[in-house]
Amino acid sequence: MSRMPGFPEPHYVRTNGIRMAVYEEGSGPPVVLCHGFPELAYSWRHQIPALAAAGFRAIAPDQRGYGLTDCPPEVTDYTIQKLTGDLAGLLDALKLDKAVFCGHDWGGFVIWAMGQLYPDRVTGLIGVNTPFLPRAPMPPVGMMEQVMGPNFYIVYFQQPDLADKRLAANPRRVFRQLFIKAPATKEGKEALAKAMSGKARERLHGLNLCDIAEGPDIPAEQVLTEAELDYYAENFTRTGFTGGINWYRNMDRNWETTAGSPQKLLFPSLMVTAENDMALSPAMAAGMPALIPDLETHLIRGCGHWTQQEKPGELNAILTGWLKRRFGKG
Repeated sequence: MSRMPGFPEPHYVRTNGIRMAVYEEGSGPPVVLCHGFPELAYSWRHQIPALAAAGFRAIAPDQRGYGLTDCPPEVTDYTIQKLTGDLAGLLDALKLDKAVFCGHDWGGFVIWAMGQLYPDRVTGLIGVNTPFLPRAPMPPVGMMEQVMGPNFYIVYFQQPDLADKRLAANPRRVFRQLFIKAPATKEGKEALAKAMSGKARERLHGLNLCDIAEGPDIPAEQVLTEAELDYYAENFTRTGFTGGINWYRNMDRNWETTAGSPQKLLFPSLMVTAENDMALSPAMAAGMPALIPDLETHLIRGCGHWTQQEKPGELNAILTGWLKRRFGKG
């Protein structure tokens, strides 16, 4: 496996029945960085040194099913209880009592669940693009199918092995098509709309990541350099996408098994939204102050979905500023 210059070497811990690859830098109050789909600990490559320089211990794992961490075979190996249990076990392995948990995309859902399921292990919570949402009134996959149709990627992902094979056929193409900056030109927006079946971008109706990966080139600026693109492609060529997709296949199960979980979080919390994120719009975070009394919010303008890679300087300033105010030494 190739190594990327400037990125920490992994070390490995045993947690919750798996071997987890962990990348660390710095000392001080711990901040655990949780990536989303289809990503890696490497997605936090710009934040790790910034947090370390600000006086914090940045800890970024490849999460269950990703990168150099184990990828168990069963769908039920990827429930929210397993994913949060991995992070609690990570703290145990590192001999840490508590940490601030910061998550983007799917990692955001996991860190909010840490506040619900492992409150005694949480010092603070940071959502990047992913808001803390009220409990859905019905199983979420069925609700998404009603609103967005059967081709919507989360609904489509429920079919065994179908999306897995389509994405694994050309991982480099997946990342070239998906890891783009929010289109600024009319041509870019029109091409993206075409890749999304021509439906209204505000509703994401019919959005299928497989169709986008296999579709026409989108004339938008890339988030990744060629070397970074190679690194993602190499990792997912080796692992495939099934581990990450299995997180989605537990969404209804997670809904059923967390019915009694707290619906208010009392930790110091930070929510960072991105103006042009079509999957996780800033409007989705509007109800958070009622659910999290101690909440600070920031909007990064001109930013799409891949915030920590697209606007690293702005995100780093927000993260380090908040962390210093709330958890800095002295």
